[in-house]
Amino acid sequence: MEEELIEKYKKCGKIASEAREFSRTLIKEGAKTLDIANAIEEKMMSLGATGFAFPTNLSINSVAAHSTPRINDDTVLKKGDILKVDLGCHVDGILSDTAYTVEVGGHDNKDLVDASHEALKAALDIVKPGVIVSKIGAVIEDAIKQKGFKPIANLSGHEIGEYELHAGITIPNFDNKSSVALEEGMVVAIEPFATNGFGKVIDTKESEIFRLTGEERPTRQASARKIMQFAAESYQFLPFCRRWIAKKVGGFGIEIGMMELLRNGMLHQYPVLKEEKNGMVSQHEHTVIVLDKPIVTTL
Repeated sequence: MEEELIEKYKKCGKIASEAREFSRTLIKEGAKTLDIANAIEEKMMSLGATGFAFPTNLSINSVAAHSTPRINDDTVLKKGDILKVDLGCHVDGILSDTAYTVEVGGHDNKDLVDASHEALKAALDIVKPGVIVSKIGAVIEDAIKQKGFKPIANLSGHEIGEYELHAGITIPNFDNKSSVALEEGMVVAIEPFATNGFGKVIDTKESEIFRLTGEERPTRQASARKIMQFAAESYQFLPFCRRWIAKKVGGFGIEIGMMELLRNGMLHQYPVLKEEKNGMVSQHEHTVIVLDKPIVTTL
């Protein structure tokens, strides 16, 4: 990988890392998730991000992923909530992705929080060109089980590409027997999820995150055309959320426009993911450049 590109990944990772650490100061009993998400995103832009890799995810308790605040969301954090903070940005299409878990106002679930954290550290210790991804999954699985929990089998880490959050290979959170190997120059996000539940997530009916599919079809609603134009110019094929659209495009007719785009297959929808048996979930994540001496960009 060229040094100029490595430096851009480092810059993007540093922005996400600083925003992640800043976010810890926001998490307290009674804080509104909408205020937290807005503050994190504003922080990334103030640090020099071109844009976001995806909407900031704030997933609570048994919710594992894809949960970002709604327009005018009044959800507040309660003591004992297990909050996953998953954030990322881009610099000219070069992405970063990082996450951590915190228990609001307590440490009753410290072992669960530690399980995904320890699993991430163990995985990063073996990342290098040629390593089989199932070996990474086995290391993650073992670290989580040693703490008395289960990895979430149907969530995984992922390769990252330019303007593409989920590109190429996946990094399992268990030994899936895959023979796929990491290659030099790959950029991957490794993100273990641990749970005291069943070990799988299911789709809910809630969804606030979308991305363009690349389909182009005639649209009847002016708001649909406006959303399409703005999303293509601003996000390309990166995920975005309804509150961003309402803020940037305007609220009138947004719901009708979004519905038409979904119906026509022009938008992909990311459902909120919840642990199948309502188990508590923790998550930790870093972005790493796969080299002989790997570079974790989001440390």
